[in-house]
Amino acid sequence: MNRHPELVIPAGSLEVLKTAVTFGADAVCIGGGPCGLCAEDGEFSLEEMAEGICFAHDRGAKVYVAVDILAHNSDIHAARFYLETLKKIDPDALIIADPGMFLTAREVWPEIDIHIAAQANNVNYRIFCFWQEQGAKRVAAGQELSLEEIRKIREQVVEGLEIEANVHGAMCISYSGRYLLRNYLAEKDGSRDACAHSCRQEYAMEEETRPGEYMPVYENDRGTYIFNSRDLCMVEHIPDLIAAGVDCLKIGGRAEDALYTAIVTRAYRRALDDYAEDPALYRAHMHWYQEQVAGCACRRFTTGFFYGQSEEHTQICDYNRYSKGYTYLGIAAETDTEGRCMVGQRSIFSAGENIEIMKPDGTDLEVSVESIQDAQSGHYQESATCPKQVLWVKLTQAPGKMDLLRRKD
Repeated sequence: MNRHPELVIPAGSLEVLKTAVTFGADAVCIGGGPCGLCAEDGEFSLEEMAEGICFAHDRGAKVYVAVDILAHNSDIHAARFYLETLKKIDPDALIIADPGMFLTAREVWPEIDIHIAAQANNVNYRIFCFWQEQGAKRVAAGQELSLEEIRKIREQVVEGLEIEANVHGAMCISYSGRYLLRNYLAEKDGSRDACAHSCRQEYAMEEETRPGEYMPVYENDRGTYIFNSRDLCMVEHIPDLIAAGVDCLKIGGRAEDALYTAIVTRAYRRALDDYAEDPALYRAHMHWYQEQVAGCACRRFTTGFFYGQSEEHTQICDYNRYSKGYTYLGIAAETDTEGRCMVGQRSIFSAGENIEIMKPDGTDLEVSVESIQDAQSGHYQESATCPKQVLWVKLTQAPGKMDLLRRKD
């Protein structure tokens, strides 16, 4: 079957949701309320959800709401109330991991599409068949699966069930999003709170009979980071994902900012569209996709388990820092007849500085900042130094609405 997979982007704020849609997402997944797994990564209010859903629907995109906690008895009543509330704002699907939550959603909202999250441990074809029999529309493959395993699942599952694969972002070192290390170290329930990247920190071993004597597993002058995985990136392997039967490409990172979201969304959007138009076009533009995704915060790249078991080089044992190509300055929320744009400032920049306008169509324009004016007082200033200050910014070339402003590092 010739698939054109759906591109799904996570969003932890209304700004990021709008950025994802503007830069090419087919759908955005969000969380909020008492039933989302990654509440600390960005919780939408009901009003923000409603605004985001309207924004997406007006532009032909969908919004999926994560209701993916692993529920305790005390959660079920709140879940029923929350689901009744969600019905009023009309999201396109719910993302669920827990069978009890699935049953609750089916009772409260029989007609809503349900997607099964990777946290449900979806690693064999019988699990996919089970969820299909329950009425799920989509099941997310565990990131431990290879493309060959996904292909065999596709062969065993009726065509109507969609298969989702996580294709870009941070890799869990444990089992697909089960935040057990965080649960132990931070004493926070892994089924409710955000990933704190506990596995990226420095660790040493303690021998049982010699308490207090810490022995590094591996050491150099930077320390030891024995759980620190490279980041997943499959933009070079879209044909293989499609051939394996993947219906949905999911980007990871609900805590990421608008710049990261814009860069990754735009790269994968163009890669998917190029491949659908002509595989030769996809191959011709490969360097551009690679250059783009390398420009956002990342820890070098790996293909994870898609081509078999990971190797030694998949781990980064000598440091846990991100490389970063750009600094996020803000988004052009609106423009006026004088060629100025209104920006909610995100990082420091100054008049006379050279920056870039990043456009959804793939164009990047180098411009200079001519003036910075406080939107409330009207006073001009040499630099933008106050986080989230609303400014009128005059550039040597006017950006379009929702264009992103960034500075090359």
